[in-house]
Amino acid sequence: MTENLEKMTCSACRGDEPPLTDQELKGYLRRVPEWDLVEEGGINKLRRTFKFKNFVEALDFTNRVGAAAEEEGHHPIIELTWGKATVTWYTHKIKGLHENDFIMAAKTDRIYRAT
Repeated sequence: MTENLEKMTCSACRGDEPPLTDQELKGYLRRVPEWDLVEEGGINKLRRTFKFKNFVEALDFTNRVGAAAEEEGHHPIIELTWGKATVTWYTHKIKGLHENDFIMAAKTDRIYRAT
């Protein structure tokens, strides 16, 4: 688990993989320290709110995250409002977190750094 997450690509999730264990989550969370682990309805998710100067910058970021998600075939929940965008990653098929979610969190961070 030493490879740079933002340079990795998502693997196809068949839906029969188990969500990451608590121990695995701890290791991955250290690699995306600005993301919060949240639980909703018994499902672990990754969430981070990104701040911007205005709506246009937040919208541009949202579109770039959307393009990256489409490229990887793994899609987030994005809440967009004036001056901020909240991105939530989790794997619907397994009702929890998969390595793909951490890969995409790292890619999202890279997109934000480039703004």
